[in-house]
Amino acid sequence: MSSSIQDQVLQQVAEVFDKHVPFHNLLGLDIKHYDINGVEVVIKMKPELIGNIHQNILHGGVTATLLDVVGGLTAFAGLVASRDDWSIEELQQRLTTLGTIDMRVDFLRPGRGEVFTGTGTVIRAGNRVSVCKMELHNELGTHIAFGTGTYMVG
Repeated sequence: MSSSIQDQVLQQVAEVFDKHVPFHNLLGLDIKHYDINGVEVVIKMKPELIGNIHQNILHGGVTATLLDVVGGLTAFAGLVASRDDWSIEELQQRLTTLGTIDMRVDFLRPGRGEVFTGTGTVIRAGNRVSVCKMELHNELGTHIAFGTGTYMVG
């Protein structure tokens, strides 16, 4: 599979995650970058995302959701990169089975900030199951949380 086809498939996936998942739209998720080398998903702070009204910090559920989205996108990119002979149809079918098996979130600091960015890396890309590491930082580069996720990719 050529890198242009890989990019085309991943851009279609980003479009679905970015524009067509109602919960992602509610949160304001914005996929800034997505290819086989990485993903960058951003959420801007807004009053509806506050979890502690006394400290004005991001809700832990929003943090977990952002890390989970990053993990799923990262796992799928790892799958796409794992072989050169994927057909677009095979990958589209695999996308329908993409799901979270397990995820752990470590909250390192309160979610203070205006812009939160999630990134991910593949730890293991398997044919059926992949494991990823995800991180969340604010606009100052402060490490807010990290997660480890196991994802069904086939």
